Amino acid sequence: MKTDKSVTLAKGRAIKFIVLLGVVSLFADATYEGARSITGPFLGSLGASATVVGIVAGLGELIGYGLRLVSGYVSDRTGRYWAITLIGYVVNLLAVPVLALAGRWEIAAALIIAERFGKAMRNPPRDAMLSHATSEVGRGWGFGLHEALDQIGAVLGPLIVSAVLFLKGTYQSSFAILLIPALMAISILVVARILYPVPRGMEVELDEPSRRGFPTVFWVYLVAVAFIAAGYADYPLIAYHFGKVSSVPRDWIPVFYAVAMGIDALAALIFGRLFDRIGLAAMIGAVVLSVLFAPLVFLGGFGLALLGVALWGIGMGAQESIMRAAIAGMVPADLRGTAYGVFHTGYGVFWFAGSALMGYLYDISIPSLVVFAVAAQLISIPIIALVKRIGPSTRRTA
Repeated sequence: MKTDKSVTLAKGRAIKFIVLLGVVSLFADATYEGARSITGPFLGSLGASATVVGIVAGLGELIGYGLRLVSGYVSDRTGRYWAITLIGYVVNLLAVPVLALAGRWEIAAALIIAERFGKAMRNPPRDAMLSHATSEVGRGWGFGLHEALDQIGAVLGPLIVSAVLFLKGTYQSSFAILLIPALMAISILVVARILYPVPRGMEVELDEPSRRGFPTVFWVYLVAVAFIAAGYADYPLIAYHFGKVSSVPRDWIPVFYAVAMGIDALAALIFGRLFDRIGLAAMIGAVVLSVLFAPLVFLGGFGLALLGVALWGIGMGAQESIMRAAIAGMVPADLRGTAYGVFHTGYGVFWFAGSALMGYLYDISIPSLVVFAVAAQLISIPIIALVKRIGPSTRRTA
């Protein structure tokens, strides 16, 4: 039985691990979120259409999330969580500054997809390692804290890009300067590997090794996640819209993204804590709040678009904290890498389908895009309620 002192020490060690990986994510997000704030208009400047922008964004997510299924499974089977995480971060981050050399939209698209490829490799094993630490501090709070630190970088990255553009720099020079946070992230990750070689040791009360697969509640949960993903527009398409209709000045587009990421960070902390107290009811609340982002962003002027981006940020923060935290409570420890891979793959497939469809609908009718986005998210609410009723601790197998 743990003493109060040992519990305090365990929590302190767990929080330090979460913060350390959070700082890695801070610099990583400053790199690729800074890039993503301008990839839409950058592709447009190279001659890509709205449909191409939507497909590239969605295809990058599809390939990336599909790879997470493999990455998570291999992580669980081999136990090489750190090795896969390190390789993924290197590919993920170094693809960004190379965008500065892209002279055709096809080359830029390939690099954008490569960046997503690297992120796909490292997310399932990293989340599995984080899940062990969150067992000591609260699932929602732990993942929320990591997401908040993550989003500080997501705020800084677009602001750096915005400053470069404000100083009359180009998209290419913006990508080039992001090499600095990329190298910082990789360096700190190596330090984390040295200090915490076996993160699983932080979760003392582990489940017995599972031989029965995932519980039914996990699969029902994925259905709700699929509708949310399908109805959530990716920021490159939003940025493309801002640039095309001039509802937001060119130099302000990255600033809007920074605002969204700042709100994302606060939302992750708030909704993560709420999840630890009221469970998936917190996710329902987040969907209700964020569902109006589409009409505000795609139909409104500067002020309404800013409000819409803020609501978009709330939804993203809640998703990044609650969705991952819920899985840690549904699935045994020895299957979590695979579970996160399955989760991210399902999310990515429907993100791709939704992004491609919304890009297509944008070229035909913006109101129809808005209707689709709102409807898809609203459908998720009763399904989340069903998951909440079944209970995350249910161990029935499908």
